[in-house]
Amino acid sequence: MRNFYHLLINSVISSITNFTVWFAITFFSYLQTQSVLVTGLISGFYLVATAISGFWFGSLVDNHHKKNIMLLSSLVSLISFSVGLVIYLTAAPGSFTNQSSPTLWFLIMTLMVGIVVSGIRNIALPTIVTIIAPEPERDKANGLVGTASGISFLVTSVISGLLVGSSGMYWVLILSIIFSLLTIFDLWFIPIPENNIVHTAEHGQKGVDIKGTIKIISSTPGFTALILFTTFNNFLGGVFMALMDAYGLSLVSVQVWGLLWGFLSTGFIIGGLIIAKFGLGKSPIKTLFTANIIIWAISAIFTIYPSIILLTIGLFIYITVVPYIEASEQTIIQKVVPVERQGRVFGFAHSVEQSASPLTSFLIGPLTQFVFIPFMTTGAGVDLIGGWFGTGPGRGIALVFTVAGTIGLIVTIFASRSRSTHLLSVAYENHGK
Repeated sequence: MRNFYHLLINSVISSITNFTVWFAITFFSYLQTQSVLVTGLISGFYLVATAISGFWFGSLVDNHHKKNIMLLSSLVSLISFSVGLVIYLTAAPGSFTNQSSPTLWFLIMTLMVGIVVSGIRNIALPTIVTIIAPEPERDKANGLVGTASGISFLVTSVISGLLVGSSGMYWVLILSIIFSLLTIFDLWFIPIPENNIVHTAEHGQKGVDIKGTIKIISSTPGFTALILFTTFNNFLGGVFMALMDAYGLSLVSVQVWGLLWGFLSTGFIIGGLIIAKFGLGKSPIKTLFTANIIIWAISAIFTIYPSIILLTIGLFIYITVVPYIEASEQTIIQKVVPVERQGRVFGFAHSVEQSASPLTSFLIGPLTQFVFIPFMTTGAGVDLIGGWFGTGPGRGIALVFTVAGTIGLIVTIFASRSRSTHLLSVAYENHGK
């Protein structure tokens, strides 16, 4: 496990490096162009690229030594950031102020390649947990992975704005190159006990092999339903991605909102540490559904009154519980899926589940703007519920959260009592007996 802790620290540094570049190029592009279209396209490209790439990245993880493919990922990021620095330093004055500037988009796309490819690590890491951690300790190891994500988010949210505010993209790219080199050098000396890459006929062919992956998923009763359930949850999760900043900024200033997210991100760390200490209980499947019931119940009520205190409490509980959902799904896959297939299954699940959020993000904005906000500003909602719920654009956004949370809660309760969930629980408990 000492090697795992070392690898986790290496991954935290790599994650901070890559996501600092992502946040920074988003901030920089907006400050230069004052265009929300640019920032929207950057987010959309990232979400779509990560969703599509999961299939391929999973096959790379399965068909190569985990350490080698992680080194390759970091090397591609290093090259991407280095080319980005050259573009930034050689650009003509004013090249980044026009939203249609080819130089600006060349810089954005170059950096996004390195950021997206870093996603290979997110798929490889849970497969390494399977290799290194004994089965009774995997849920706790997955909790530490959640803690690592929280630390990355916390640090990134703090330093990205400071670096861009002080020097544009210059120090962002300089530091990203330095830390990419450090993570490559450090990872080179971390031993990962993986002697052979196993390819067996019953587990499908080499390569992306979506058909073989689907066969493995469908062979475990209830596993397909679990992935579909998580995908549905991500549809609702897209509501948060699209509207949370707008709702928060309707209550407080941008400075307070930014500092508040620095505090809220500690929830990821706390949730992960609790899992690392106490695990997920006897049934990760039950834990997964319990966690989802909690977050959707909170989502239905934390915007029911226009209060930043209520929002903060609700978001903190929500963020603290999220690591339980991620760790539970990882623990289930690690037990019921053969290790030689886990990369492709993690990649497949990642692609399918992540494809939902961008779709919702693109749809919910216009729906909120043209339906819910008018409904709570000048429409029938003012007379129906405005007396106790409140009126105005902010309350229109709040209503979307309440509706999404209520739908999520109903679906989660139904799914937790379904036959598919029962079959998956039985398959999990009996696996390996």
